[in-house]
Amino acid sequence: MSNETNRRDFLGYTFAAVAAVGGAASLVGMKKAWDPLPSVLSSGFTEFDLSAVKAGHPSTIMWRGKPVFILKKTADMQPNKRDLIINGDRYTIAIGLCTHLGCIPAWKKTKWKCPCHGGEFNASGEEIFGPPPRPLDLPPFSISGTKIVLGEEGPEYKKIAAAMKA
Repeated sequence: MSNETNRRDFLGYTFAAVAAVGGAASLVGMKKAWDPLPSVLSSGFTEFDLSAVKAGHPSTIMWRGKPVFILKKTADMQPNKRDLIINGDRYTIAIGLCTHLGCIPAWKKTKWKCPCHGGEFNASGEEIFGPPPRPLDLPPFSISGTKIVLGEEGPEYKKIAAAMKA
């Protein structure tokens, strides 16, 4: 065997180098195609002022195409581990989709009632009757003063999520 590089070896090395560069370029292109667009990333956060919510009357806002229920609790509503407490006021924050089949429950005086199979959730979003397998889901949120920002995991969210798992 010769120590000199012959033409066949040179062509083999050249082909391998071109294939490696082409493979790397295609991986970069695929990564860029899989990354979410900036418009999608920016739509992931929704801000809402909690001071506008009236006690006993839930507000519904849209976040990532899903309704989110925000209820300022009255004094006669039971305290719960899911409660968000801001300036002495207690709030329930929940994704407004039934955990049974995904329909949107309606507020009926003191609870949310699911129209499709009669499931019921109390003012804290916990299931109290019917087929729903678990409480209403908690969206990730953070608090800034009296404003809630949906889509960010703040310390308040982590505290409530940990209490729900316990």
